[in-house]
Amino acid sequence: MAKKVPVKVDGRELTLSNLDKVLYPDCGFTKAEVIDYYTRIAPVLLPHLAGRPLTVKRYPNGVTGQFFFEKNAPEHTPDWVRRVNLPAPGSTKNRESIDFALVEDLPTLVYYANLAALELHVPQWRVDDDGEALPPDTIVFDLDPGAPATIVQCAEVALMLREALKAEGLAARPKTSGSKGMQLCADWDCGEEPSAYARKLARLLEKEHPKQVVSVMAKAARPGKVFIDWSQNNPAKTTVAPYSLRARERPTVSTPLTWKEVESCEHPEDLVFTAPDVLARAENRGDLFARA
Repeated sequence: MAKKVPVKVDGRELTLSNLDKVLYPDCGFTKAEVIDYYTRIAPVLLPHLAGRPLTVKRYPNGVTGQFFFEKNAPEHTPDWVRRVNLPAPGSTKNRESIDFALVEDLPTLVYYANLAALELHVPQWRVDDDGEALPPDTIVFDLDPGAPATIVQCAEVALMLREALKAEGLAARPKTSGSKGMQLCADWDCGEEPSAYARKLARLLEKEHPKQVVSVMAKAARPGKVFIDWSQNNPAKTTVAPYSLRARERPTVSTPLTWKEVESCEHPEDLVFTAPDVLARAENRGDLFARA
């Protein structure tokens, strides 16, 4: 296969490279298949990326090689990719600001897939048409199981959270993390700061279910329990986007779920979905993570 292949995507010219490179060695999943996945899942993925400054995890030599996080749009980013310059408090590279890319169309998504940007991470807020940050529009609860707990226990805690949020008038949407855990998201337009609210709710569930739930990050407190990570609501933090691939042994995906699937989860494999699985789910069910 040619090392470089010029293509036109929705009228934009791109050069794809090393399409035969295997990025998931355990199953032979190639860069071409990564690009194919993101191209075909784009109709349900793009609405969840629109307006959200992008952070990616790039794996140029595959999931078993070295990776790096990238917030700043690369210097060679095409000029048609929308970018916003935002302050970067606490930057590990001592930057005052960062030029974030926004993935709002298929050409931009393919551009990043070609960079082996396997994982797409976004904050719980968007920018407006002028590139100014808006207040958070989503609240997220990241459920992380401490071994020997698994996603089965995450599902149990997710059901507790669903009821607690429902009592507050919030409708939670579940998805797998694509790794070990789960996330619940809900639309947010309340006056309260979402991180403080999420922390308060996590502590309440920890108090009510101390054998199952923990709300502190200390690793020593987490074995056999589910950590409700409320801190991802911090505006400086990001969460893996729905439908994003994950850099696991297989090309697993952060997959939107039905509540029936959460309720019936008995084994960890019940909630593991790979790229082909998710393409079929999207074709048959549409976007299970769509806002009401």
